[in-house]
Order: sequence, then C-alpha cells, then structure tokens
Amino acid sequence: MLNTATKSEAPGTEQELTDGFHLVIDALKLNGINTIYNVPGIPITDLGRMAQAAGIRVISFRHEQNAGYAAGIAGYLTKKPGVCLTVSAPGFLNGLTALAHATTNCYPMILISGSSEREIVDLQQGDYEEMDQLAIAKPLCKAAYRVLHAQDIGIGFARAIRAAVSGRPGGVYLDLPAKLFGQVMNAEAGQKSLVKVIDAAPAQIPSPASVKRALDVLKSAKRPLIILGKGAAYAQADEEIKSFVEKSGVPFLPMSMAKGLLPDTHPQCAGAARSTVLKESDVVMLIGARLNWLLSHGKGKSWGEAPKKFIQVDIEPKEMDSNVEIVAPVVGDIGSVVSAFNQAMGSSWTAPPAEWTKAVSTKREENVAKMAPKLMNNKSPMDYHGALGVLKTIIKEYPEAILVNEGANTLDLARGVIDMYRPRKRLDVGTWGVMGIGMGQAIAAALETGHPVLAVEGDSAFGFSGMEVETICRYNLPICVVIFNNDGIYRGTDVNGANSDPATTVFVKGARYDKMMEAFGGVGVNATSPDELKRAVNDAMKSGKPTLINAVIDPAAGSESGRIGNLNPQSVLQKKK
Repeated sequence: MLNTATKSEAPGTEQELTDGFHLVIDALKLNGINTIYNVPGIPITDLGRMAQAAGIRVISFRHEQNAGYAAGIAGYLTKKPGVCLTVSAPGFLNGLTALAHATTNCYPMILISGSSEREIVDLQQGDYEEMDQLAIAKPLCKAAYRVLHAQDIGIGFARAIRAAVSGRPGGVYLDLPAKLFGQVMNAEAGQKSLVKVIDAAPAQIPSPASVKRALDVLKSAKRPLIILGKGAAYAQADEEIKSFVEKSGVPFLPMSMAKGLLPDTHPQCAGAARSTVLKESDVVMLIGARLNWLLSHGKGKSWGEAPKKFIQVDIEPKEMDSNVEIVAPVVGDIGSVVSAFNQAMGSSWTAPPAEWTKAVSTKREENVAKMAPKLMNNKSPMDYHGALGVLKTIIKEYPEAILVNEGANTLDLARGVIDMYRPRKRLDVGTWGVMGIGMGQAIAAALETGHPVLAVEGDSAFGFSGMEVETICRYNLPICVVIFNNDGIYRGTDVNGANSDPATTVFVKGARYDKMMEAFGGVGVNATSPDELKRAVNDAMKSGKPTLINAVIDPAAGSESGRIGNLNPQSVLQKKK
C-alpha cells in the first residue's frame, strides 16, 4: 500500500498527496526489498528513519564501505539486490568500492546515494559535497541511473533491480538528488507510477547443440575435471549440480566460495589434490568459474604440460575465449544448463577411467594424511595450522554456520584446511582478493540467514572494518570473530634498519583486540593455545553472543603475501654501499 505523506485541502476538494521519500520506500517494498544497509547523514537521514517506520529493516554501519560489502553479499545469498544507502560525495565514494567489488564478483547490489542538485553541479558552483556522482559511478558498475522527478522513481527502481539481477548479476548505481525526496505529487498517480518488476532474471536456456557438444567432449576425456565456481553456488541449483557431478563420476574442484556445494569430504572432491588435477587433466569443465588469475588464466606452470580442452558454462557469452580457447562454450543460466546436462546424459553415462579417479583419490588421501599432524599440534603461541585445526573441527560440528574468511596467510591456509558441508556457507574476499570484507559480510550473513557466523580474520584484514564490532553488538548478532594476531602484515617480525619507526608491516606488539568487543558489551577472549581457542569458539557458538577472540599466533608464522607472493614484485638491485 502506498504511504501517504500529507493531505491538501482546497475549497470543496481534498487531495491525497505523496512525496519522493514515500515513493522510494514504496518502490522498495513493492519489489520485496526489506533490508537496507546504510550510514545516515545529509540528505538521506530521514529516508532511513521513514523506511524503518514503514517496516523495512535499516541496518546502520560505521563506514559506508562496510555497509556496501554487506549489501553485496546479501545479494549473493538471496539473489535479490542488496541495497546500500549512503550520503553524497565522500559517502558515495566509500560505497563505490563495494559497488565495484560486487560488479567484479557478480553480486546483485544497488548503491543508492543522495546527491547535490544538478543545476549547481553542472555549473560547478560549489554545492555542499558537490560531485557528478553518476559520471564517476558509470565505469565501475553494470548500470547507473539518476532520477530527477518523483513520477519516475518507480521506473528508476525497476530499471535498477532488473539490471542488477538479470544476465550476469552486478552492481547498479542509483542517484537521487536531495530535491527529489521533497517533491510532492498526487498519491493515486504516485501509486500508479510504481513498477513491480516481473521475471527480473529470466532463465536463459542453452542451445541443444551446445549441450551435446559439451557432453561429447566430456565423454571423450581420459582425465576429466569439473571446476565449480561461486557462480554455481549463486545459482542455487544445488540438487541439479550434485546430481550432475555424481552421475558424471568426474572429480570436481571447488573454488573457495563454491566449497560445500557438495561436501569437501565427498569422494569425488579433488580439493586436496588441486595441483595434481590442474596439471594432469585433459578436459576441464568450468561451471560458474572464470579462467582469471585465480586459475592462472588457464595456462602456464599451474596447468602442466598435458594438452587441455576447456568446456565453459556461463551466462555471459563474452566470457568465452577470454584467456584460452573454449572448445565447448555453453551459454545459459547454470540451473538450466545443468538440468539440460542431466537430461541429455540419460541413465547409462560411462564413468571416467578408474585409473584417473583412483590416482586423484590416492593423491587426495596422501595430502590429507600429510596435513593431519600439523592440524593437531597444541603449540603456544599458536601457528596457523594448529589454530585452523580447531576451527576445522568446529565447522564440522556446526555445518550450518557461515564461515567468513579474509587475510593473507589466514585466508590462504583456511581455504585449504577447513572443510565445508553446505552450499553458500563460505564467504570470502572473492575475485579481487581484497581486504576489508569481513565485518560487513559477517553482519549481512547473520541478518539474511539467521545462522551463526564464524569470521576468521587476519589481524591486518580486521583493521579495515574492525569498528563494526560495535554494529555487531548493537544488533546483538550471533557472530564470533577470531583474529589471527601475529603482530603484523604477513609476519610481525620485520625490522626497520633505517630509523626508529616500526617496520611498515609491523603492528603494536601483543595487541588485545578482544578488549574492543568488551568495550561495546560483547564477549572478549584472549586465546594463546589451540585448546583455549576451541573452548572459546565452542562457547560462542553455543551462546550466540557477539564474541571476539584474540588468537595469539607466533609472530614469525606466515609467509610474504601468503600464497600469492609471486604477484609481489621484488627489486633485483642491491643497495650500493
């Protein structure tokens, strides 16, 4: 129902009116968007208040970038656009990082920002927080729109929603100048101007020829491999994907956010034999995964000498042949494609050669056995493996819990150590490998799913969004934050030999991050051994109370840039003496 802003009485008449504030709120509610992630301020403070009064959940953060990361991951989890609401100029720019991140990762998100008036911006007359926000946003998102008139609010939101979720999902910017909110119009006309988006993300059915071609190539393989990307997890076609993988008998390698589509303990999972399957496979089917830097662009040392044929399933035709030749491109939404695969395979699909599947299984078991003793140590201070061994056990005991993970060593090692058992339970830094997503994603995950969240953070990564522990406490969310604290970036042992300043990668020694959580009424724990860590995390998961555990890691633990040190340029010149 349309919110009525005011009534205007003229001699002998009574006219019901609405305004831009109410039309924005009604457009959101009409389209099933019931949560806004925001930072209040001019000119959107009252919009947040009124949205909350109208039944929309409005979650206020301490920084727009974190609100944006929350909105992006909300879109990923729900397949509806996550909405971030910011003030103009600096607030908009803070949210823009998250919008670009959402676009790169294919998360449906809408960044709504208040802005200065066009007539002042266009003449550059120096308005409050003056900035041509639309022009700045356009190159960094999937689509960008500006609404100048109240009667166009319904269309503006409809276009933004459709752009965010259709085809390959992504970020959309919606510019709302301050004057728009106060514009008044007839309530009945306002109601008629609203648009309920119908079939925003229609199925894109693959061509029968492409399905047959892909299955013929897969069937011809001696050493096939399926790679599942986060696009496969986003599709929420979990049973179809499980059926296809199991029917095919092909080993599968999940990318980090696809872990749990099938359990990491599944007999076909090749996660613990990643290097082997990438190098030795002869046919690789990509489902919702891209051949970007995370897969070494499909070539080079990581892929070995064996010739490869690639099959790729993606909704975006331009993704095909982006790095290497794709011999069997299949364009369509993942649910429709995998369903077509299952139908076309019939009931007599021939399993891959036993020699290959046995080799993969043997390598996986060898690597798991080799890792096991490292995960069982009880050193104090802890190393990464001892601490992660504890968290691996916790996730096994709480498979519905959502794991949020960021850092360098903390991310790289956790990705390989902690098994996942359910889809969309592992959220991390995504395609860009950025730092700072932790608290925003943890907050949205708890709110959107109602499940407990375990956020495993490097101490450096936590610093980007740490103030949001106050937000966690304010909303009393079931989030347990574990900070792997080794006193620095990569390691806490670097030394500056030039002057008395700390080395560029070193933090305050012995910092007690747990005291931050206590300051806002949450539970803080300092854990110096795996046994202490296990007790603290178990208590947090049982209680559901906001908890932060300062996990003390040996400052010498960790490697430069984690596992992507090869991307960090090194000088070949020696300092002249």
